[in-house]
Amino acid sequence: MINVKNLNKSFNGKKVLTDISVTFDSGITNLIIGKSGSGKTVLLKSIVGLHEIDSGEIWFENTLFNKLAFKDRKEIRSEMGMLFQGSALFDSLTVEQNVRFPLDMFTDKSNEEKDDRVNFCLNRVNILNANKLFPAELSGGMKKRVAIARAIALNPKYLFCDEPNSGLDPITAILIDALIKELTEEYKMTTIVNTHDMNSVMEIGEKIVFISDGEKCWEGNKNEILNSDCEILNHFVFANSLAKQLKSTKK
Repeated sequence: MINVKNLNKSFNGKKVLTDISVTFDSGITNLIIGKSGSGKTVLLKSIVGLHEIDSGEIWFENTLFNKLAFKDRKEIRSEMGMLFQGSALFDSLTVEQNVRFPLDMFTDKSNEEKDDRVNFCLNRVNILNANKLFPAELSGGMKKRVAIARAIALNPKYLFCDEPNSGLDPITAILIDALIKELTEEYKMTTIVNTHDMNSVMEIGEKIVFISDGEKCWEGNKNEILNSDCEILNHFVFANSLAKQLKSTKK
């Protein structure tokens, strides 16, 4: 579980996040949604410590993470898995080297143990016979799967996904959503997904937090979102649905 209390963040005097309070539960897919520029990516980066917040509290279980000194955050960071927008694989490393990277950084496992873990993670995301390939040789969907394998290499308690379906076709996006949800339930992780994709919301939105102009405007689940009385949320949902209809019509 991750508990955010009264979080505030600004850049150069401009307020970006205002008094955000939300609890992200374990074993379910927690989604942060909102239009571009709403503050959802800043919120995610603040939670993982990539941005230092102005005020507020970020609790990982019973640890007040944002008050820890940088060196004292390593233990919790070793329990985090990150899936970045665009996958962020290292172009100069092979598939197996990319997945092995966090194992080299955070563990003292033997080479044999690391190889076993790499192969387990790749098999788990259904990447077979691709260990020696480089990212440039992979499809977009395969890159996402490799990035997920790297994210779970340390068997994390916390999984953070920033726009995991960015650049993917609809069918592949559904498969990636399903894989994230399946892994979350299997390993009882606290998973937080940033997205503006309504397909993802309706497929895996077990808990949804809607951010607009840096403020939390609504919280609920995929069964409640279509019946919300939050006008800003309704406009967001309608605009996304209309955009998808127009896109499919053009095809």
